Amino acid sequence: QVQLVESGGGLVQPGESTRLSCVVSVSFFSMWMMGWYRQAPGKQRELVAAIDTVGNTNYADSVKGRFTVSRDNAKRTVYLQMNNLEPADTAVYYCNAGGVDAYWGQGTQVTVPS
Repeated sequence: QVQLVESGGGLVQPGESTRLSCVVSVSFFSMWMMGWYRQAPGKQRELVAAIDTVGNTNYADSVKGRFTVSRDNAKRTVYLQMNNLEPADTAVYYCNAGGVDAYWGQGTQVTVPS
């Protein structure tokens, strides 16, 4: 059973930073594509950032230059560093392993008040 446990987030003031973490209980973590998605109220879930098995990354246009995804294979953990947060970043953030048809975390709320 693959489990993903997110932590971090909460209430963050505009312009401030926070970091999300996702610990993944899976064998051969280094071989898994990892991603962060988010879903705001009334909107579809969208990809925020992804990192592949060799460290290549891609980002949604709305977060480029502000967010950084990284992974620590020894700790089976993927991170999302979020800087210069904006109210539009308010959403539930989900960790994903292996693509949209694979495994998801329970989500963690990030709220940036306007």
